[in-house]
Amino acid sequence: MKLFKTNNTDEKINFRSKFAFWVGFLSVSAGVALQLPMYINAAGMGYKLVGMPMNTSMSMGMVLVVIGLAVTLYSLIPPKSIKENLDYNLKVRALDDAPINKTHIGLLFVMALAVTLDVMKPTILSFVVPGVAREYGLKSPVNPGGTIPVALLPLSGITGTVLGSFLWGWLGDRIGRRASILMAGITFIATSSCGSMPEFWMNCVMCLLMGYGVGGMLPILFTIMAESIPARHRGWLMVLIGGDIAGAYIISSALASWLVPHYSWRILWLIGFPTGFMLIFLNRWIPESPRYLLNHGRFKEAQKVMKRYGAVAIKEKILPINIEVKIKDQFKQLFRPPFLGITATVALLALGAGFVEFGFELWIPSNLQHLGFTSADSFAILRNAALIGFPLNLLVAWSYGVWSSKKTIILLTLLTAASMLGFLFTDESIVQHKVWLYVLLVIPIWGISSVISILSAYAAEIYPTRVRSRGSGLVAGFSKFGGVLVIALVVFAVAPPSIAATAIAGAIPLILAALAIIFFGVETRKRQLEEITAEQLSHVSVLAENPLPTE
Repeated sequence: MKLFKTNNTDEKINFRSKFAFWVGFLSVSAGVALQLPMYINAAGMGYKLVGMPMNTSMSMGMVLVVIGLAVTLYSLIPPKSIKENLDYNLKVRALDDAPINKTHIGLLFVMALAVTLDVMKPTILSFVVPGVAREYGLKSPVNPGGTIPVALLPLSGITGTVLGSFLWGWLGDRIGRRASILMAGITFIATSSCGSMPEFWMNCVMCLLMGYGVGGMLPILFTIMAESIPARHRGWLMVLIGGDIAGAYIISSALASWLVPHYSWRILWLIGFPTGFMLIFLNRWIPESPRYLLNHGRFKEAQKVMKRYGAVAIKEKILPINIEVKIKDQFKQLFRPPFLGITATVALLALGAGFVEFGFELWIPSNLQHLGFTSADSFAILRNAALIGFPLNLLVAWSYGVWSSKKTIILLTLLTAASMLGFLFTDESIVQHKVWLYVLLVIPIWGISSVISILSAYAAEIYPTRVRSRGSGLVAGFSKFGGVLVIALVVFAVAPPSIAATAIAGAIPLILAALAIIFFGVETRKRQLEEITAEQLSHVSVLAENPLPTE
């Protein structure tokens, strides 16, 4: 199959069994297709499936989906790691010195689309919650008289993303960056069947699986970009591509305002079916990370990929020693010197970002409807707010890549925290002041999307190649864990999901995170990844026996 062979290179995914992959892919696709008739046949009832019994086709479809996911994962995990060749030092400086060419541009285009598709999945949660609450009669700001909290749905989804972030972090370093994205595409297809589930608990189960699929793909995408884009352009380009996190919110809110009134909230899940196919198709144009290939002894494949980027990998004998040899490819490496301090810092910032994204943003559609706006109007307001703030991503990208990565993180985090605090001085009368409402909404919606995109880029820069995917996944997991904490409080009625409550819950950790960055942050602007790693390792015993050379 040529689908997973990158153009002009023999670099390919190291399948355990390509046949098993296609069996899994077809099983998942057929399983989802068998579940669609229930949704289609409910058109005359406003696409409401609550209380409908599961037919044979639906049951067979669910079984095929589960089997297909298991077979696909099996097919992508190699029987054993390729033996690493560590008797030489592999220089990748030329990769950072190469000019931007058509291969870089193609990669960035595909990454932008992949980021958008990935972020849309959890973003859609906030737009399906009001409809789910109405159809199943669940407790929410729209329906306070319910007994079962609708917050169980996003809690399931975000819990899945936390677990998925750690899983994908391991997969990215174990089976490769490309293979991990491929698995995510299959999961996208599988979890689109959430739109056909007749029972609320089934929706929760499918949301949990959805979280597994999308939880770690975003850091994998940023890892590929960090390891492939020249150092002088890496920062601003990654943040610019990360701006599609805000773009995903725009698309999600637009789709919600256009489609939900006609096809119900379920359509927002079903659109995951074609987007999963799109991710699998796009995999053809995603070269494997050359740094990943070099660190796994796949020198010839790495050379071919680097040649496409206009660079050449230079093989030298063990003098000087490759510092990556001293890094163990284990999660615990992230919690040892010299990475312990920076890991704690970015984890705190990720936690605060999660409080805002899954506290404030998740409940803002429901809260606006509680204030008197219709479903369509609330979605349109949020879409417009996201559109207004979207051009500011250009300024953030420039600031991160040209001015200072560390200072940009601090300023943007404090600005977002300040905007959240602004909601503490408003009341329900804000619905009469649309301009002020837009001002307060633009900054947190745009600001937290920018914080998350910057954080994703930053996490992909501060860790060595051997644990870069794990480090990025860890940070992504903490951002989702913040969401789990907030949503769990809502489920157990510890904190009502009002605008003021979610605003203060997000502002406090962001302020603390900004202070932590001041003391423990690392400047990454226009620096080689190996240079950043070398500086962090230069003062610890890991290199005591083999010190870095001096120039």
